[in-house]
Amino acid sequence: MPRSADRVSAALRLLEELGASTADHPGGTLGAHLQRVREQLERWDARPALQLAGLCHAFYGTDGFATAPLPLGQRSRLAEAIGAEAESLVYFYASCDRGASYPTLADAGSPFRDRFTGARFVPTLRRRSDFVELTAANEVDIARVDGDFRARWGADLLSMFTRLRPLLSPPAWQDCVTVLAPSP
Repeated sequence: MPRSADRVSAALRLLEELGASTADHPGGTLGAHLQRVREQLERWDARPALQLAGLCHAFYGTDGFATAPLPLGQRSRLAEAIGAEAESLVYFYASCDRGASYPTLADAGSPFRDRFTGARFVPTLRRRSDFVELTAANEVDIARVDGDFRARWGADLLSMFTRLRPLLSPPAWQDCVTVLAPSP
């Protein structure tokens, strides 16, 4: 089984190959953002599979970021680089229909809608927690590097993460409060 560092290296090579290092993203490039998200999850002591998912979370695009460096038909390439569990987390993150899933995500038994297939299902507590932790790392990073984004969306994001707090680790929650709270 490859070590986590080997999987990070493989993911970084794939990111470079797919042009993420030069793709525009709020606060710089997509590649820089993805690396910061992984580092944030590492500081929050997330397990290696979630850190790898953070590094690759935008590979298939998201409901809020249409750029998709890797087509869904090539999921096996990403799974080979970062492992099946991490790739599964990347797909889950990318597949979220935010309008349908965000409002009830904190509620046990609430449905999740896959925007790619239209399927509705109830994710496990761990899957929901992983999703929310990754979402927090993503949004906190953008808010840290883009003051306009923070000014426009910080209060709404803090409200959302307050509702989702039971699914967040204590360090993730603290960063949400610190970064997203309105400035006095």
